[in-house]
Amino acid sequence: MAERRPIAARGSGWAQAAARRLAASSVTPNQISASSMGFAALAFACFWLTRPAGPLLEALLLVAAALFCQLRLIANLLDGMVALEGGKGGPTGPFWNEAPDRVADVLILAGLGLACGLFWLGCLAGALAVGTAYVRELGRAEGLAADFCGPMAKPHRMAAVTAGCVAGAVEALATGTQWALLATLCLVALGTAATALRRSVRLIRALSLRA
Repeated sequence: MAERRPIAARGSGWAQAAARRLAASSVTPNQISASSMGFAALAFACFWLTRPAGPLLEALLLVAAALFCQLRLIANLLDGMVALEGGKGGPTGPFWNEAPDRVADVLILAGLGLACGLFWLGCLAGALAVGTAYVRELGRAEGLAADFCGPMAKPHRMAAVTAGCVAGAVEALATGTQWALLATLCLVALGTAATALRRSVRLIRALSLRA
């Protein structure tokens, strides 16, 4: 049964070195997992503060939000590496591997909704993100391999939000508008809905074939 999301960066030199250092320290995988919520909360704060900000501050906040989104992904990468390759996994690891991710998704996507003036759409995108994970975990509970298919799985969502933040920062400085953020949020919401639907269809098909 597939238990880990296939991530190319897992084999990179910097990730291996960082995981070794963390494994040799007193930091636990669960603490690394929990830190992803902290980074997501900082991204949310950056998005929230863009609303009354001027163009320069808004651009800086969006760049910071992009950075925190990437730090959230790095935490998601390193927690598993420290737990498995570093031999520091514990009995509560499965909870900490999943629960902080759901909180982080909602914080980042709701924050993006705040930044572009459509908080409801950000919350909807966050709910859809939670839904994709639910379908994946439902499949695993039924003894199937974890389904990490897209088109808008977690790494794709964070890549889109990061790119949208950078484009939004440039747009804020150039025109003072935020069409890039709106387009990003719409793309993520639609793509995440398509992902939830695709995973659901694949799960139903797999369960039907097993019967």
